[in-house]
Amino acid sequence: MCCIFHTMKQTSIFIFLTLFVFSATAEGAHDLGWFIKKYQNVQIASSTYQQISRHEKLIEYFSSLHYFKPGYRVDSDFIRALIVAESSANTKAQSEKDARGLTQIIYSTGLQAARELAETRYPFHYVSQEELRNLKPHDLYKPAINLLLACYLISKYNLKFNGRLDLVVAAWNAGENAIKNNSPPPYKETLNLIGKVNGYFLYLLKKNNRMR
Repeated sequence: MCCIFHTMKQTSIFIFLTLFVFSATAEGAHDLGWFIKKYQNVQIASSTYQQISRHEKLIEYFSSLHYFKPGYRVDSDFIRALIVAESSANTKAQSEKDARGLTQIIYSTGLQAARELAETRYPFHYVSQEELRNLKPHDLYKPAINLLLACYLISKYNLKFNGRLDLVVAAWNAGENAIKNNSPPPYKETLNLIGKVNGYFLYLLKKNNRMR
C-alpha cells in the first residue's frame, strides 16, 4: 500500500513494500491482504479514463490546495483512484446509502465539510461561498463541489493518519471513529474499497511513471 501524505517539496511517493506482505497470523490482517491481492493487477478502462479526463482541471486545482498544513496537499492520482473505485467517474452515481457524485459523498458528511470550508472564507475557484453555505443534496452531483469536498476530507484524514492509505480510505468509508488500534475496521465494504483504491492508485502511479 502507498503512503499518500504528499508535500510540495516532495517529488516522489513513498511505497512501503512491507505493507504488501500480510501475515495470516496477524489479527484481521489476512482479510485486508485478500482484498489487496484481489485488486493488485487492476486496470482502468479507457472509457473511464476519458470520463475522468473531463474533470482534470478540477482535480488538479482542488488537490493542489493546502487545506490544513502549509506545504501539504492531496495526491491527485489518489483522487482519481478514489473516483474510479467509488463511481467509475459517473457524476450521477448514487449508492443505496444515498452517497452521491464522483466520490460518493453522503450529504451529512458533505454538509459539515462545506460549512467548515465556508468558515475559511477562502476564494475557491469553481465553487462559491454561497454554494458552500447553502449546500443541498443535489449539489453533490456537481463535479466541482464534489471534488472540493472530497479533497478537503481526504486532506483531513491524510494529516490525521499520516498518509496511510488503508486508514485514510477506512475513515472515508466508515468514519474516523471506526478506526481502532491504528487498524481499519473489519467491514467487508471498507476492506474492499481499500483494496480497490490501492490497486487503482498503484496503476496510476505506474502509468504516470511515478513509482520510485
